[in-house]
Amino acid sequence: MGARTGKEYLERLAKEGPEVWLGEERVRDVTAHPALREAAFQIARLYDLQHQEPYRGYMLFPSPTTGDPVGTQFLLPRSPEDLERRRRMHKTWADATYGLMGRTTDFLSAQLTGWYISADYFAPYSENVKRYFEYIRENDLFLTHALADPAFDRTRPPSQQADPFLVLGAVRETERGIVVRGAKMIATAGPYADEILVWSFSHSQYTEETAPYALAFAIPTNSPGLKFICREPYGGGDRFDHPLASRYDEMDAVAIFDDVLVPWDRIFIYRDPDKVNNIYKTAMAAFSAHQTAVRLLSKLEFAAALARYGAKMLKVDQFLHVQDMIGEITTYAELTRAGILAAEAGAKHDAQGYLIPDKKPLVAVRNAANRWYPRVREILQLVFAGHLIYLPASDRAFASPIREYVEKYYQGAGVSAKERTRLLRAVADLAVHSFGGRHELYERFYAGDPIRLRAAQQYLGYDWSEANEILRRLLEELELPAREEFGLKPAEGDVLTHVTPS
Repeated sequence: MGARTGKEYLERLAKEGPEVWLGEERVRDVTAHPALREAAFQIARLYDLQHQEPYRGYMLFPSPTTGDPVGTQFLLPRSPEDLERRRRMHKTWADATYGLMGRTTDFLSAQLTGWYISADYFAPYSENVKRYFEYIRENDLFLTHALADPAFDRTRPPSQQADPFLVLGAVRETERGIVVRGAKMIATAGPYADEILVWSFSHSQYTEETAPYALAFAIPTNSPGLKFICREPYGGGDRFDHPLASRYDEMDAVAIFDDVLVPWDRIFIYRDPDKVNNIYKTAMAAFSAHQTAVRLLSKLEFAAALARYGAKMLKVDQFLHVQDMIGEITTYAELTRAGILAAEAGAKHDAQGYLIPDKKPLVAVRNAANRWYPRVREILQLVFAGHLIYLPASDRAFASPIREYVEKYYQGAGVSAKERTRLLRAVADLAVHSFGGRHELYERFYAGDPIRLRAAQQYLGYDWSEANEILRRLLEELELPAREEFGLKPAEGDVLTHVTPS
């Protein structure tokens, strides 16, 4: 089949979509539901984008198996040019949605790229991983994923909960596969996906006791017994009243597995605590972090440009503190860009000849961005202040009996009331409305608990070798030992001598 068009994506979603629940309503067709359809149309637009000039040249490449054009999101990089091509593809899609859709199709394909490269890790299911990657590539399918367990009693393992299958686990084996039961969250973009990829994620290490919950698999989202329960939608509103929320609410859902069959050829990890605990050691970590950093760059650039444009419109851009705050956003953007380029520059070939980005700067960006983005939202609130509060309740006010008052009293300095109102509504969507609050939570927590992540990745798991070599010089100058309990191992044959500072 090769790379899909938007029409092909929407037709399949309408015909073979998942079981979606919005409150008490069963949504039969998300492409037709007023609260959900706009995000589906934006995803379709991304599918179309890869076929258009000038993007087609770097967003598609010939399939290694069929020769048909397939998405660059599935390109297995062997050269710096390949990594740059993947980055351009990620950036094109991220720019198209202002960085506001964090689970576009290239996010999970980046993860699958890492899994394919590290397929040996998944033995005895290595061939399942490879075949699944190729199946998704050749059919250009849209994936969601669900990793975390719902927040039940965190002091007890899943098997000791009131119901041992509140958390998703394997119930039994059959000739056709395994049967799973329980819940996983948060399946962002679940209502729009063709497939769901599930693997177990917990800050508590899996053990033999929790082996039935140590799983990784993928199945179609319309599998019997699988349901998606959505949160309150932010989409479906008027495009001018909510220019961002109305179109880019990708929806979050809890995935409920009510005795769902997972075929044997769709299993990647089964009852294997060690594999689940160490899955981030695969190439997945580097490729998914590469995509998320590129997407973050688009979002930060958009927020900075929106803030600057609005500040100029309101004639507050000449104030030093406003310039400083907007400059803070561009600082975050450039640090993100630097991390992406550093990861590509530091990429290393593995034994198979695949080029893997250096994940250290990408992980650092991720562990900083969960603090940066809430600050970006605060900056928007500080720059625009009360301007975001007293906007007319609806754009329809400009065609109402009070039109003359709205146009007179809501105008800006040299800008019409309509121009000012519509621009500030976009700012309000990010800065003060529910849609913006969801995005703040997303950037804080989508990768996991930010405190645990920073401690694990930037302290406990950090590569201290280079920093320790710098510190070693001071210890030698002070005639102090390089103490092993502090992580400083003396080089073989080292003799500590006094060094006169130059």
